[in-house]
Amino acid sequence: MATTRHFLTDLDLSPGEQREVLDLALAMKADRFGYRPYAGPQTVAVFFDKTSTRTRVSFHAGIAELGGSPLIVNSAESQLGHKESIADSARVLERMVSTIVWRTYAQSGLEEMAQHSKVPVINALSDDYHPCQLLADLLTIREHKGELKGLKLAYLGDAANNMANSYLLAAVNAGMHVAIAGPEGYHPEQRIIAAAQLRANETGAKITITSNPAEALADADVVATDTWVSMGQEEEKAERLKLFTDYQVNAQAMAAAKSDAIVLHCLPAYRDYEITAEVIDGPQSVVLDEAENRVHAQKALMAWLMAASGLSAGPAGAHRESGD
Repeated sequence: MATTRHFLTDLDLSPGEQREVLDLALAMKADRFGYRPYAGPQTVAVFFDKTSTRTRVSFHAGIAELGGSPLIVNSAESQLGHKESIADSARVLERMVSTIVWRTYAQSGLEEMAQHSKVPVINALSDDYHPCQLLADLLTIREHKGELKGLKLAYLGDAANNMANSYLLAAVNAGMHVAIAGPEGYHPEQRIIAAAQLRANETGAKITITSNPAEALADADVVATDTWVSMGQEEEKAERLKLFTDYQVNAQAMAAAKSDAIVLHCLPAYRDYEITAEVIDGPQSVVLDEAENRVHAQKALMAWLMAASGLSAGPAGAHRESGD
């Protein structure tokens, strides 16, 4: 019997598995309604402890397009984690749904859910990681740049947040060289860097952690950033705006990267803070492709996890027959 596969961090997929998911995402994007692993319809439970636009819409649309029924549950509408233990919730849910998706705070909650669930559990964002976003980002880079291996990605801004962690891990998993630039005291934790370096040793990727944005941007094929003020940090806004000023993605920053570099931002963006309007609305920006690709990457991930867990015939077997 197959072991249930979960996706809680970017490194839960091996380099080869990550490529398989991205290959499947490209196929699903080309044939948007042609794959039905959730036909029945099977139900996918999607829990939200944090507000969302892209995550909510992309999972809802993707599940429906895979033939399933999305069950969207806000934190105030369930007993998950407060009136009922996570372990008990997992044991109940696995008897009712085919996949569990959770956008939450503590990574430990996702780990506990997965420990007690016989159906795949997907991290739709935690305080530590945002791995589904990175699948969409890698898909976008691949569409615009071709082969991922050997490209350089530069991330500027708050390098201690979940996006910086996931950029570091997911990119080295793909064999990309990664440069993370942020002020001293706002770099990824050593445990994240150590995990990334282990995977980089396998893929040939190079890692740079620096406080010098010019060093990160040199020869970059991809430039990425994220909000300087994440959820729960609103009281720190004034201090953070001063702290991260030198890490703004603006015309000067883009001039330091390759002339054909593309720009990523997971959105929502705050123009003229972490990124200027000139750049995010300019010709090098691919943020709308990136946002759309959440649908395709997540569809591929869900189908792949179901197949790898022995819960479906597999992504290829789930394709409709010609003439349907």
